[in-house]
Amino acid sequence: MSRLLHLLLFTLLFVESIFCQIKSGPMLGAIELRTAYIWCEVLPKTKVQIEYWDSNNPSKPIQLEGKITNNHNFHIVEFYLTALEPGTTYKYQLVVNKKLKSPQTTGQFSTQELWNYRKPPPDFSFLTGSCAYINEKIYDRPGKPYGGDSSIFESMSKEKAAFMLWLGDNWYYREVDYLTEWGLWYRASKDRSSPAYQNFLKAMSHYAIWDDHDFGPNNANSSYKFKKEAKKVFDSYWCNPARDPDQEGTYTQFSYNDVEFFLMDDRTFRSSDDLKDSINGMPNPDKAMWGAAQMNWLKNQLVNSRAPFKIIANGTPILNTYNKYDCMVHYVKEFNELIQFIIDEQISGILFLTGDRHHSEIIGKKLSDIYTTYEIVSSSLTAGVYKSSDYEKTNPDLLKDLFVEQNNYTRVSVTGKAKERKLKIEFMDVKGNKLKEWEVSENQLKFAK
Repeated sequence: MSRLLHLLLFTLLFVESIFCQIKSGPMLGAIELRTAYIWCEVLPKTKVQIEYWDSNNPSKPIQLEGKITNNHNFHIVEFYLTALEPGTTYKYQLVVNKKLKSPQTTGQFSTQELWNYRKPPPDFSFLTGSCAYINEKIYDRPGKPYGGDSSIFESMSKEKAAFMLWLGDNWYYREVDYLTEWGLWYRASKDRSSPAYQNFLKAMSHYAIWDDHDFGPNNANSSYKFKKEAKKVFDSYWCNPARDPDQEGTYTQFSYNDVEFFLMDDRTFRSSDDLKDSINGMPNPDKAMWGAAQMNWLKNQLVNSRAPFKIIANGTPILNTYNKYDCMVHYVKEFNELIQFIIDEQISGILFLTGDRHHSEIIGKKLSDIYTTYEIVSSSLTAGVYKSSDYEKTNPDLLKDLFVEQNNYTRVSVTGKAKERKLKIEFMDVKGNKLKEWEVSENQLKFAK
């Protein structure tokens, strides 16, 4: 055998040995001005470290051990990189068992810019979407596969976006999963290790909320017996921004440049969808989606925010009064409380990002003579597409020329001068081609003075 063939065989075995030990990742998590999270999952007994360096100074790499979480023999490694510099590009390399390296486990990221009080807010874009179903034939329902073309994630990985915001149903628990604690870990691990995801995971940061299918059974609520374990799984497979460690639920907040994002938890505190909306003509006081503590947290966050766009992300839709199924309008007390609070406190810049519906749409709700708030529903990434009823399409709040009934993702771009910022929505197909486009300015999302 020639030396060249020996070298080729050695290289193939070398790379294979890495991938036999790294199940998925690396994935970029929350990236701030001076810190960053990088995540991966490995096989038991695998030792993995990270080396990272300023891309302009590769001669001084820093080596870091990761925080290892082991649950039901699923091994998660999270690296927390600190003492970074703002607006700087860093490169990194995972090191397996102190010696194995591969181009597949390398990547780069850029910290956020320190722009405030120094220069205009930078333009940026991000991606969003919901309902990602990865087929596993043996455990799926018989018939046509529910999961669609997973090459959508390869298209998304090629976008020059700052991050991806997952809007829930980020994996789908089946009957074989949600009846045991181990099953919850199995599904998250199984789906995350899909080859379709790997380039996307390291292409940009990832933030997430959940909805019913990545929380538990269909329409699961606060009565789900494994909700605490579901939270452990969620926290292990996402690197969301830090929150109060004693807080119940997964809700949190982060900023990117001059935009603030409020990541809501629509499952931990949720009453059953089947409770009556109203009793004796009054909103049912016992039917809640967010609960009092989370609602109070959101109110205080919104009042404090000075962002031109305040984006509230929720797994369940919010504004669609023609939605007979899963929507906050059926949680009448909280829906009224939220809308009235926005009006009473004159909160500008409110936009909602939601998923769940297996089609994409934009809904507008008038708050004053000049201020209409909007909900952008982005669904579904790969799960089956839902054809909306003719009844829903008569909704006067629906922006009718923006309805999408095929697998898609959403690209959101924020551009413009300070005090004149604009936000553009583009619904994109599986191959990354634009389907629909819509834009709103910060000055359209204000009450009259």
